[in-house]
Amino acid sequence: MKSALAGVVALLLCAPLWAKTPWQTITEPVAGASQAIGSFSNGCIVGARPLPQQSVNYQVMRPDQLRYFGHPDLLAFISRLGAQVHQRTGGNMLVGDMAMPAGGRFSSGHASHQSGLDVDIWLQLPRQRWSAQQLLRPQPIDLVLASGKQVNPAVWRPEVTTLIKLAAQDHDVTRIFVNPAIKKQLCLEAGGDRDWLRKVRPWFAHRAHMHVRLRCPAGSLECQDQPAPPAGDGCGAELDSWFVPAKPGTTQPGSKTPPPLPPSCQALLDNHFRGD
Repeated sequence: MKSALAGVVALLLCAPLWAKTPWQTITEPVAGASQAIGSFSNGCIVGARPLPQQSVNYQVMRPDQLRYFGHPDLLAFISRLGAQVHQRTGGNMLVGDMAMPAGGRFSSGHASHQSGLDVDIWLQLPRQRWSAQQLLRPQPIDLVLASGKQVNPAVWRPEVTTLIKLAAQDHDVTRIFVNPAIKKQLCLEAGGDRDWLRKVRPWFAHRAHMHVRLRCPAGSLECQDQPAPPAGDGCGAELDSWFVPAKPGTTQPGSKTPPPLPPSCQALLDNHFRGD
């Protein structure tokens, strides 16, 4: 029986990108003490919690997609960051995708966000709260010029630097992914206080939002952390390399055959399909 279930899961994992993954059939968190399991790009979560939809300091976008679940540490981070940002800027933080109810792999859109420790936060801080319709169909603001070499000065705001800096200074945050042009702008604006820039990492896309990643929580014994970012502020040769024309045949990372799931995540799926 177990091997048959594993075969079903394997077939589903090899399905086209537009097809739902097995994880997207799970609509409620798995009961139990909160545990982030596996890696950020190959994992799951037990005891996930939904991010409260009502807050004076943030709003949750696309709630209909059920991507607002995470480890309690992630919920606590979002709450305190939203409060700090609102106090410093008067703006309203917009929260994008977190994880699905049991974490796991998305059919498209994210390679990570699987263990309940990642969140996308949009790089705009509206003073007026968005309506329910705006939250269901949000319109991002592209902060990067078409050349990809610098931010668009017509839409860039100092509050964006404040938002990213506050997130990077949080003790639970290990990495923040932004477009290389946004990292470049942060390097220009940072001044003498540059320690926080180490956590801000350039990555493909991410032109309208930052992707924030937390460390493995205490007690999540099967959680796999990443190595610490390289020393320094990352504003020199490392950043410059992102603006060098790519060599022929070089492309940004694409889809790959998924690795085997951590045993605890496979067992979670098996139990779900068995109806336990």
